[in-house]
Amino acid sequence: MSTTENSTNIPAGIKIGVSACLLGNNVRFDGGHKRSRFLTDALADCFELVAFCPEVAIGMGIPRQPIRLTGDPENPEAVGVKDRQLNVTQPLRDYSRQVAGTLDGLCGFIFKKDSPSCGMTRVKVYNDKGMAERTGTGLFAREIMQADPLLPVEEEGRLNDAGLCDSFITRVYVYARWKALLQAGLSKSGLLDFHASHKFLVMSHSTAVYRELGRLLSDLNRRKLQATADIYISKLLMTLTPPATRKQHSNALQHLLGYLKKDLGPAYRADLASTIDGYRRGDFPLVVPIRMLQHYFSIHAHPYISRQVYLNPYPQALPLRNSL
Repeated sequence: MSTTENSTNIPAGIKIGVSACLLGNNVRFDGGHKRSRFLTDALADCFELVAFCPEVAIGMGIPRQPIRLTGDPENPEAVGVKDRQLNVTQPLRDYSRQVAGTLDGLCGFIFKKDSPSCGMTRVKVYNDKGMAERTGTGLFAREIMQADPLLPVEEEGRLNDAGLCDSFITRVYVYARWKALLQAGLSKSGLLDFHASHKFLVMSHSTAVYRELGRLLSDLNRRKLQATADIYISKLLMTLTPPATRKQHSNALQHLLGYLKKDLGPAYRADLASTIDGYRRGDFPLVVPIRMLQHYFSIHAHPYISRQVYLNPYPQALPLRNSL
């Protein structure tokens, strides 16, 4: 199988939780929606998007009185904007904890920004004087993130940033591969293979972490295998969260070029090296050197490289690297 489309690296049937209004469902307090065309027109072709609206789920009507967060940002109350006697804090928490206990089928979650139930960060919290500070997290989003700290999460607005979007989608697929590994039965060989296939992806974010993870797996008899696996995946997903820089990507690309030194003539190697350097300078997007490497590795097959997630972190139907 060629490196350009290695289906073993790209799981199918992945489910992502999404705030229902982002999918065009008329569930907002005013009876409207906040449809995201990126979600419905692009991500829907690659994922199964599962809609959640906690406010509707607890029996609030459509339309309904809007609510907001008040009090302690770490333990806020959800009350009515106009009628302060309306307090849906406990129903929202009960529903959120119910959903949080059934997250095994999800590999990511996309929340509606600023929502008192679904906002992931910087949600307005009002004090007793009616003054607001952006210090809160929606009650539903808080429970989801606390229930599974590994679950890749994002807000729809942040997905407009190419780097953040690439990071989120990449982590969703990494987490899906990880869950498949656990479902098949965690083993030493499986964990080592997983790490080997993610080598260049990790390197594109941090060579120091790549070495750290290698040391962690160098002696799998030091601690229980599950404990090592827990440390490994937590560190991996944390490392992949900040978008990689051009310098970091270029380092990974140069290492990949090294695997072609015996297969390409001097002129081809120089051209590819120049392309990588041009990408580093910002002359063109990441997809250019990636496509060149995919092409050369499809001609000069290398078993180790054919397993590398970095060259195909997600389906090519998602052209995110065109903007990186």
